[in-house]
Amino acid sequence: MQGDSISQVMEKAEVLIEALPYIQRFSRKIIVVKYGGSAMLDENLKRQVIQDVTLLKLVGFKPIIVHGGGKDISQWVVKSGMTPEFVNGFRKTDEPVMEVAEMVLNRVNKSLVSMIEQLGVSAIGISGKDGNLLQVKKKYSDGQDIGFVGDVTEVHPKILYDLLEKDFLPVICPIGMDQDFVTYNINADDAACAIAKAISAEKLAFLTDIEGVYRDPSDSSTLISELTLDEARNLIEEGFIGGGMLPKLHNCIDAIEGGVSRVHILDGRIAHCLLLEIFTNRGIGTAILADEEMKYYHE
Repeated sequence: MQGDSISQVMEKAEVLIEALPYIQRFSRKIIVVKYGGSAMLDENLKRQVIQDVTLLKLVGFKPIIVHGGGKDISQWVVKSGMTPEFVNGFRKTDEPVMEVAEMVLNRVNKSLVSMIEQLGVSAIGISGKDGNLLQVKKKYSDGQDIGFVGDVTEVHPKILYDLLEKDFLPVICPIGMDQDFVTYNINADDAACAIAKAISAEKLAFLTDIEGVYRDPSDSSTLISELTLDEARNLIEEGFIGGGMLPKLHNCIDAIEGGVSRVHILDGRIAHCLLLEIFTNRGIGTAILADEEMKYYHE
């Protein structure tokens, strides 16, 4: 503090005051954070994301982390002497690959729990198998069998309500079971979306490797700060959205239709992106909101 000028100190105070209405609005509200992409590979970014989520918890939010592990899984598949295979963007998951995926996801899960605990917050790591949280059916990609990859059919959120009530921060890896108790890998975006809908989360935030939604992906100045549900649908219909953003935006629309108030698409490569999006007036990514929601609550 000694090196700070009065103006720097005042700037810090202004930042805290700007955050106040958001802290008031979202106190005791559930926010689901889907954590994946490059932010999981860089140790500094990983630490910053966990700091952000921990801060959300300490100021009164009820955060839940749903994490992926795609790149780690591929590395371990290779280490195990197998070759990663993808069909239409989905990992082909036979029994040996499923065993590796479950091992890696649980390893990632416990490392995140450990980082949260180091910051003084109680966290519990679970998979979608625990408490029968995520029930799935076998997924096919354009009619092709892609192995043990599941689509979520039901969410049983009681275990999450119990953990939140006891003041734990749940950390979830996207593994589920079908009606015959067979284990399946689940796309982490799909799992986060299904969980957010089932527990009526106030917010769902996707940490990705892109800044947000663009009107023109080749022009970074066309980043859209906020989209209503109708505007998001129109962008898709008009062909502006393609590639990996298309299923993500479909998940966002699905979540809003399922009762989530706001969904955020953020660049997880930006330090403290979660805090910047949630606690500042304009944010830094794209927020998709229900049509009746106000844009920019505080200009």
